Amino acid sequence: MNETEIYEKVVGLIKPYAKNTESLSTLTQESKILEDLGVNSARLVDIVLAFEDEFDIEVEDEAADEIWTIGDAVKLINTKLN
Repeated sequence: MNETEIYEKVVGLIKPYAKNTESLSTLTQESKILEDLGVNSARLVDIVLAFEDEFDIEVEDEAADEIWTIGDAVKLINTKLN
Protein backbone atom coordinates (compact mmCIF):
# COMPACT_ATOMS: atom_id res chain seq x y z
CA MET A 1 0.00 0.00 0.00
CA ASN A 2 1.48 3.34 -1.01
CA GLU A 3 1.31 6.64 0.85
CA THR A 4 -1.50 8.02 -1.31
CA GLU A 5 -3.69 5.00 -0.59
CA ILE A 6 -2.93 5.29 3.12
CA TYR A 7 -3.77 9.02 3.03
CA GLU A 8 -7.12 8.35 1.36
CA LYS A 9 -8.04 5.68 3.91
CA VAL A 10 -6.93 7.88 6.83
CA VAL A 11 -9.09 10.75 5.57
CA GLY A 12 -12.03 8.38 5.14
CA LEU A 13 -11.66 7.16 8.72
CA ILE A 14 -11.38 10.68 10.16
CA LYS A 15 -14.26 12.29 8.22
CA PRO A 16 -17.11 10.89 10.37
CA TYR A 17 -15.51 12.44 13.48
CA ALA A 18 -14.85 15.91 12.02
CA LYS A 19 -17.05 18.63 13.49
CA ASN A 20 -15.65 21.32 11.21
CA THR A 21 -17.03 19.91 7.96
CA GLU A 22 -15.98 23.00 5.99
CA SER A 23 -12.34 22.09 6.51
CA LEU A 24 -12.87 18.69 4.85
CA SER A 25 -12.78 20.31 1.42
CA THR A 26 -9.27 21.70 1.98
CA LEU A 27 -7.52 18.81 3.71
CA THR A 28 -3.76 18.41 3.41
CA GLN A 29 -1.12 16.35 5.14
CA GLU A 30 -0.61 19.36 7.45
CA SER A 31 -4.27 19.55 8.54
CA LYS A 32 -4.45 19.33 12.32
CA ILE A 33 -6.91 16.69 13.45
CA LEU A 34 -7.93 18.38 16.70
CA GLU A 35 -7.71 22.07 15.80
CA ASP A 36 -8.56 22.19 12.09
CA LEU A 37 -11.11 19.39 11.94
CA GLY A 38 -12.66 19.94 15.35
CA VAL A 39 -12.16 16.36 16.51
CA ASN A 40 -12.13 16.09 20.30
CA SER A 41 -9.44 14.10 22.08
CA ALA A 42 -11.82 11.31 23.09
CA ARG A 43 -12.78 10.79 19.45
CA LEU A 44 -9.09 10.77 18.49
CA VAL A 45 -8.82 7.55 20.51
CA ASP A 46 -11.65 6.11 18.40
CA ILE A 47 -9.81 7.18 15.24
CA VAL A 48 -6.60 5.47 16.36
CA LEU A 49 -8.57 2.29 17.08
CA ALA A 50 -10.06 2.55 13.59
CA PHE A 51 -6.53 2.85 12.15
CA GLU A 52 -5.55 -0.31 14.01
CA ASP A 53 -8.53 -2.22 12.64
CA GLU A 54 -8.32 -0.92 9.08
CA PHE A 55 -4.58 -1.41 8.64
CA ASP A 56 -4.17 -4.41 10.97
CA ILE A 57 -1.50 -2.65 13.04
CA GLU A 58 -0.91 -1.86 16.69
CA VAL A 59 -0.40 1.76 17.71
CA GLU A 60 1.37 2.15 21.04
CA ASP A 61 0.17 4.89 23.39
CA GLU A 62 3.39 6.88 22.89
CA ALA A 63 2.95 6.78 19.10
CA ALA A 64 -0.72 7.74 19.37
CA ASP A 65 0.28 10.80 21.41
CA GLU A 66 2.33 11.98 18.42
CA ILE A 67 -0.59 12.01 15.96
CA TRP A 68 -1.42 15.68 15.55
CA THR A 69 -1.90 15.99 11.79
CA ILE A 70 -3.19 13.80 8.99
CA GLY A 71 0.41 13.53 7.80
CA ASP A 72 1.50 12.24 11.22
CA ALA A 73 -1.08 9.46 10.95
CA VAL A 74 -0.05 8.59 7.38
CA LYS A 75 3.65 8.51 8.34
CA LEU A 76 3.01 6.29 11.37
CA ILE A 77 0.84 3.85 9.43
CA ASN A 78 3.28 3.77 6.51
CA THR A 79 6.13 2.97 8.91
CA LYS A 80 4.10 0.20 10.57
CA LEU A 81 3.17 -1.36 7.22
CA ASN A 82 6.64 -1.25 5.68
